[in-house]
Amino acid sequence: MVGFFEMKKINLYIILVTLSSIFIACSKSNEGCTDPTATNYNPDAKEDDGSCSYKTSANTGGPTPSPIEIPQLFLQNINPPIIPNNNPQTVEGITLGRKLFYDPILSGNGTQACASCHMPEFSFSDSAKFSTGITGAMGDRQSMPLYNLAWNYGEKFFWDGRSNSLEAQALGPVINPVEMNNTWPNAVASLQATSTYPTLFDAAFGTTTIDSTLVAKALSQFERTLISANSKFDRFLLGQESLTLSEANGFAIFDDPDRGDCAHCHGTANNPLWTDNLFHNNGLDNDASFVDLGRALVTGDPNDNAKFKTPSLRNLIYSAPYMHDGRFKTLDEVIDHYSTGVTISSTIDPLMELQANGGSNLTPSEKADLKAFLLALSDSEFINNPDFQAP
Repeated sequence: MVGFFEMKKINLYIILVTLSSIFIACSKSNEGCTDPTATNYNPDAKEDDGSCSYKTSANTGGPTPSPIEIPQLFLQNINPPIIPNNNPQTVEGITLGRKLFYDPILSGNGTQACASCHMPEFSFSDSAKFSTGITGAMGDRQSMPLYNLAWNYGEKFFWDGRSNSLEAQALGPVINPVEMNNTWPNAVASLQATSTYPTLFDAAFGTTTIDSTLVAKALSQFERTLISANSKFDRFLLGQESLTLSEANGFAIFDDPDRGDCAHCHGTANNPLWTDNLFHNNGLDNDASFVDLGRALVTGDPNDNAKFKTPSLRNLIYSAPYMHDGRFKTLDEVIDHYSTGVTISSTIDPLMELQANGGSNLTPSEKADLKAFLLALSDSEFINNPDFQAP
């Protein structure tokens, strides 16, 4: 009998040890690296165990080149993109820039990221007329969409062109009191104190010492990958798809200086950017009604009063409201402005050839066709591209 009970105890002990091992194993299976940018990222891990590892310049021989993939229509019609010699595109730099773009760590209170005002579903713009900063303060210009930035040949960024490079543009929002309301020393200290960013900067730039210049370089590398070139009209030009009669009529109106008169500033079929990236007064207000002097605030030249950067016409279906001040809620309102709402002022662009008539005076059917064409410049692949979403 003693032997029997001793055997029962041994068997019970074995069962308990086995169950404990299974429980521990299950617990361990819920742990792992939860950072998608790490080389050992575990998508099944529920809890980070501090095991994340990253590529570094020391163990890879330097960052991996990642040249921009230039769309066919761009290759055929326009000059190559502008890539600074001191900031070439790399896999590691783009990965870091994407992480930074979506990380609120750059803001003064850790609540706002670049993507808070530049959301992919709105063509990397904001559906609000004016974006709200971390203090609740509201800006006074509509958030500009972000795409095809590497082809901004004049390298003038923002509505008023105050930044002379994409890298310089990336520095501004962090310290703007109406936006992220931070200082660069504070932002850099926050990044430096993390367990992940020093290693990511080392992989991208060969140093674990972070500074604002490297942050701006990484952000710019990611932003230069935001390329939109697959709209229905692009596919039409490539012989891959046909336009409807309304869309074709709309393009003819757009291109006609006696009707749409749009091509002067936005280009035509041989300009896949659909902007000249220059600054114009497009007849929104008379002199007495100028509230925002636009380009003149940068140049100090009164001849630049109320001139703003020409926005691209791509992805208008996603990027309402429109104009620098978001005054038009719908595309129909925009078309109405150019049809009958043009206002004369001392700096109105001479390219607005139909200004004396208040606009192009389109008929309702012409307006409908023009709208159909403009919507054919929409690129749903762009706003849904997984490479552009939050990591």
